[in-house]
This record gives sequence, structure tokens and C-alpha cells, in this order.
Amino acid sequence: MRMLLNVTIPHEPFNTLVREKKAGAIIGRILEELKPEAVYFLEENGTRGAVLVVDVAEPSRIPFFAEPFFLNFNADCRFRIAMSPEDLGRAGLDDLGDKWR
Repeated sequence: MRMLLNVTIPHEPFNTLVREKKAGAIIGRILEELKPEAVYFLEENGTRGAVLVVDVAEPSRIPFFAEPFFLNFNADCRFRIAMSPEDLGRAGLDDLGDKWR
């Protein structure tokens, strides 16, 4: 199932890892392992963040995606189901509209 993984990275330990020239290598290792469809780095509520598009085949795979961020950066991770326009087209919105009038 396609999901958005929202990662919020606190200033520490990330600042220390940047100063030690380790942050880039760690991020590279994580992305190489996770193989996201896409990844974007951004500011989120005044701190560093990232949004990854990942395929979570089953719930037991969530730690595979979250633990690298938890363990390396003390980050917060949130998963959100994402639909493509094609997925939304298969959702049966017209039928749901009729059912829930």
C-alpha cells in the first residue's frame, strides 16, 4: 500500500551529526535501504523534516521504514495512506454518495 512517511527530525542529535560530517552518510544509507518512490526534505514546524513515498506491503513492515529514523535521529514518524487519481477513481464515490444521502 502506498503511504506517505512524514519524518520530523529534532535539532539534536542531527546538529551534532552534521558537525561530525556524518548526517549525509546516514541519510544516504537509510534511503538506499528503504528505496522510497520519492523523497522530499523540508522544514516542518521550525525543524527539519522529510516526506517519503513508500510501499508498505503489510503493517509489520512499518518498523522497517521507521526504525532507521528513530534510532539514528530520534525522529518522529507518521504514516498516511496515499491514493493516486486512479485509486480514487476505483473508490466508488458515486455509489457511496447514493448510499449515504
